[in-house]
Amino acid sequence: MNQGSEQSPSLIDYLKAWPQYLLPTHALSRVMHALTRSSNPLMRRWFMRWFVRHYRVDMSLAQEPNLDSYANFNAFFTRALRPDARPIVSGETTAACPVDGAVSQAGPIHADRIFQAKGQDYSLLQLLGGNQQWAEKFTDGSFATLYLSPRDYHRIHMPLDARLRAMSHVPGRLFSVNAATARVIPGLFARNERVVTYFDTEAGPMAMVLVGAIFVASIETVWAGEITPPAGKQVRHWDFQGGDARDFAKGEEMGRFNMGSTVIVLFGRDAVQWGDSIKAGAPVRMGQHLGACRG
Repeated sequence: MNQGSEQSPSLIDYLKAWPQYLLPTHALSRVMHALTRSSNPLMRRWFMRWFVRHYRVDMSLAQEPNLDSYANFNAFFTRALRPDARPIVSGETTAACPVDGAVSQAGPIHADRIFQAKGQDYSLLQLLGGNQQWAEKFTDGSFATLYLSPRDYHRIHMPLDARLRAMSHVPGRLFSVNAATARVIPGLFARNERVVTYFDTEAGPMAMVLVGAIFVASIETVWAGEITPPAGKQVRHWDFQGGDARDFAKGEEMGRFNMGSTVIVLFGRDAVQWGDSIKAGAPVRMGQHLGACRG
């Protein structure tokens, strides 16, 4: 199991995480949603430049490197990269990493349990919003949890050629998803708001779970646009059958975070073997080798 060496939670971790239970995270995220779409020159110019300097964003990789070309901060944050910036690993049975970021955890799903951090795991069924039919397809399968930091590229791409089958929006909390929070908040990824997308691939069923977090003001897919906001209170589900089904090529964009968060990739039993470099804490780039499919 590619979990790397596990760090126990510290007092500082608890002190950082506990106030999040009290914060009005949805309200704060709606404010961020408005601010990041503002055309105010203070946001468009000063804040974007500060952000690039502070997070050391490499704008030479952007399709449009000129900051003045972006209408608002969100347009900059979800910027496209140059076509040659992220080559996609070749091979029909080789899965490509869907995002830039770092591996939070990766390994086998033990029955219905997914590893989160030392002393923490959560239910596959809960992660999928109670969808028993799809949860059964990933029981004893494999997962990879990939964390996107503010400096990362925030578009999400397909690991394999795939056909879209279903999607769910699962309302929830908006805790931070950084490593410190993952160490201390039980069932973090199955508690936060998320969009679950389901696909058929040559390796069998695959799910990509787009997990929201504080200040992640919206999650969108290329076929449905912005899914959240509004947050809602009930799980919403869409099935894509017949003419509604959509095919994607490996490396094709499937969605994006408007502000950063986490993607969890799920495969069924004996479907994939994660690459040796896919272990906790390892940096990843979209398009690199994620795993070898056995299907």
